[in-house]
Amino acid sequence: MVKALKMKKQAKAVTAAFSFDSSVLTKQLLSAAPERAREVLVRRFGLGSNPERETLEAIGDRASITRERVRQIEAAGLDAVRASKAFKEAKSAFEEIAKYISSLGAIVPEEALLAALGKDEKTRNRFRFFLMLDSSFFRERETNDFLARWHIDHATAKHIHDALSKLYASLPDTEVVPEGKLLDLFLDELKNVNDAYKNEEVMKRWLSLSKNIGSNPLAEWGRTTAPAIRIKGVRDYAYLAVKRHGSPMHFSAVAAAIGSLFSKKAHVATTHNELIKDPRFVLVGRGLYALTEWGYTPGVVRDVIREALKQEGPMKKDEIVKHVKQARFVKDNTILVNLNDPRYFKRLKDGRYSAV
Repeated sequence: MVKALKMKKQAKAVTAAFSFDSSVLTKQLLSAAPERAREVLVRRFGLGSNPERETLEAIGDRASITRERVRQIEAAGLDAVRASKAFKEAKSAFEEIAKYISSLGAIVPEEALLAALGKDEKTRNRFRFFLMLDSSFFRERETNDFLARWHIDHATAKHIHDALSKLYASLPDTEVVPEGKLLDLFLDELKNVNDAYKNEEVMKRWLSLSKNIGSNPLAEWGRTTAPAIRIKGVRDYAYLAVKRHGSPMHFSAVAAAIGSLFSKKAHVATTHNELIKDPRFVLVGRGLYALTEWGYTPGVVRDVIREALKQEGPMKKDEIVKHVKQARFVKDNTILVNLNDPRYFKRLKDGRYSAV
């Protein structure tokens, strides 16, 4: 049993349910801002009847003022709210939000957090407004390595960022690992993180912060550039299906597996065409495809015989048949027909065969 499964289990993330009404609280907080600033805040955060959040430029164009002036009005409005009695009285509400973020792991991808906080866009906009107001919440911008995220603890956030970077560096370029092993590797990098957070659900949420580490539908993990993670179409689903099967598959079975494993409709003819064109697959029999990474090499039976003779030197008929059948699902007679073609092979005086 992997270490990840030995970790303390935690119930699934608590659904966001608060003692306060986000709509009422928003109105109370906005009332503390001057009228012009209040209007800007409503438009910037989508707090009115229209949940669309407007840009600084759009608001400036509407009011015939510059983008920078809108930014100044917005900042002044936020400061006015923070200095108000309503904000002080809302302290317990912000503490509830902080406690909820802590239950999610202290650092959470922005989209995931907002989705958990509100079922609709208007509610999510209100919580985005709350997060921007209170100094307990810190937003990290999206980078080349990480998604935009919110956290409540600088130390924990740094540890998670460092752990994810080290985990990425430890992963092979193209290979994938089972989820259990990936969690074990991640756990090894989390020595400086509070043990209360070390459960599978929180760890997977932390993993989702990284733009460089990902998983596929078979719960395999690796670098997002790995072929088994970067799934773009039928070819990639076919690769996963054959790999999961573990042995050569007929193209019709591959198409069926794509449907059953991934709920993706794959036409048999289309699947066959994709297998033919993709170098990751090798035709090893009538309609049977194996993976190149399993050691199969491209080519017809004649090419397999030639390669075997090149590696082993002259061989007897039975030895050649044995070698070929390890690489191709063909009948003995098919091998013998190719072997007896004098254009490519010749029988030596001692009964062995060599390439011409």
